[in-house]
Amino acid sequence: MTWQEFSAPSDPAASGPRLAALRALMAREGLDAVIVPRADAWQGEYVADADARLRWLTGFSGSAGFAMVTASQAGVFIDGRYRVQVRAEVDPALFTPVPWPETTASAWLKQALPEGGVLGYDPWLHTRAEIEALEKGLAGSGIILRAIPNPVDAIWSDRPAPPTGAARIHDAAVAGATPAERRAQIAKVLSEAGQGAAVLTLPDSIAWLLNIRGADIPRNPVVQAFATIDAQGRVGLYADPAKFDAQVRAHLGNEVTISPPDGFTAALAALDGPVRLDADTAPEAVFRALEEAGVEIARGRDPVALPKARKTPAELEGMRAAHRRDAVAMIRALAWVDAQAPGCITEIDVVRTLEGFRREAGAIDISFDTICGSGPNGAIMHYRVTEATNRTVGEGELLLLDSGAQFPDGTTDITRTIAIGEPPEAARDAYTRVLQGMIGLSRLRFPKGLAGRDIEAVARAPLWSAGMDFDHGTGHGVGAALCVHEGPLRISRRSELPLEPGMIFSNEPGYYREGEWGIRIENLVAVEPAHSPDRREMLGFETLTLVPIDKRLIEIGMLSRAEIAWLDAYHARVRDEIGPLAPDEVRPWLEQATAPL
Repeated sequence: MTWQEFSAPSDPAASGPRLAALRALMAREGLDAVIVPRADAWQGEYVADADARLRWLTGFSGSAGFAMVTASQAGVFIDGRYRVQVRAEVDPALFTPVPWPETTASAWLKQALPEGGVLGYDPWLHTRAEIEALEKGLAGSGIILRAIPNPVDAIWSDRPAPPTGAARIHDAAVAGATPAERRAQIAKVLSEAGQGAAVLTLPDSIAWLLNIRGADIPRNPVVQAFATIDAQGRVGLYADPAKFDAQVRAHLGNEVTISPPDGFTAALAALDGPVRLDADTAPEAVFRALEEAGVEIARGRDPVALPKARKTPAELEGMRAAHRRDAVAMIRALAWVDAQAPGCITEIDVVRTLEGFRREAGAIDISFDTICGSGPNGAIMHYRVTEATNRTVGEGELLLLDSGAQFPDGTTDITRTIAIGEPPEAARDAYTRVLQGMIGLSRLRFPKGLAGRDIEAVARAPLWSAGMDFDHGTGHGVGAALCVHEGPLRISRRSELPLEPGMIFSNEPGYYREGEWGIRIENLVAVEPAHSPDRREMLGFETLTLVPIDKRLIEIGMLSRAEIAWLDAYHARVRDEIGPLAPDEVRPWLEQATAPL
């Protein structure tokens, strides 16, 4: 049994009857439009099968987006990562791909409903910030929003049951703190702010707070739950009680009460305010429940978000250890790919082989479905190989391999682009520019207080200088033995969060030529203090990922001496730290792959 499956994620042929059923429901309920988001009630990137409403209706399986449906139009809104993928997954006779955020939901609706109308939405699947933005965009249009029971669930007769994964204990020695210490830390934040309680709606925040992990969501070791924490550190946990055995309950202690999920809304009404609630992550329904009960709301960031992002020394050491084990698995896989003749292996072969090496390295899951795209499939940024799309890895192609693993003590995420035979000349130039961007960000020192938006241009500048760019963020936050995509940290032009020591994020510039090839190079890095000769507070990065970067694609003449020195030093570190851990049969490959330029 493998972690990753290769069946098609959806059947576009089923979309016609489902769309017709949704429109019939809309007509009965007096709705002129409905919105079907990708998100679940926990705003997760990965959702359980029971919550995959967008995929069920449209066929689109990407991790972000939404659909807008009227009586005569249906748009699937997707960002730059999914412009190619959406065309392959939805029926164009039924659904029109809409570039988002270039086209907003409100702008599309005003065009689709010029006379006004009623837009139905499920308040559990949208944040307060999303609803406020939609209302602002629709002001004066005659379109009003109506909170309704979920319309897709009403027509989804064979909807899967919710997940029932068991919770498990996350060792305090790996976390660097006990649950009691973490509860006290958050309680202090609330008390100092004069807040009586906070509502936690993100499962990874709850997992961090209570030192638990779960198995409800593929690739993300979390328990689907909601929670409240008061200024004394007492926690109310709302989840299926069957997920928590006696050992986990003893670990949680008497200050944590476990109740069924259907008690959550009533519990909100009993909270002593002001109650801290994050408008960017909490469902609109939670805000409504508090408001209807007359409980004062203090809008503010999830109080766990920043403490979770600032990894403890124990978490950092766990991440380092996980990356060393993962490096051995990656090196074995890359050596295996190089040993195969072009045309003899497929994308699925590569995924299965890498997964096998990761299992042997101690991984307990992959951290996301492996992106393994050869040739034109590499240009699909979030490509997931299926039996229908599986390609043979051929001569003169690039193979883009973006993957990661979950270990008991850490989470990994790495991308390497591999030359299969003699690569296309244009790809060498683009690859070198992507590498220059990755090195530039890795080498960067910057004043304390800067945010992701302030430094992202460093990774794009070599591409920009040639009139090139890529349509995804340069970096995302990464959890410690948690979710591979962790908010609120990002390296993107929209991120205003100052970087702080202990934060971990990906450094992954790329370039994609649709129909031909894709390039991405990704390491994980941790923010750390940096030396300053004039005693300024400066920050820099520790690179966590230790896997060779393919030198065969580099135009060496394009690199500066400093860039060559960085790459040679990086490869020397890989050789010194991972070489002794690697099996004897791959050491010759590793020596060659890490030899100085």
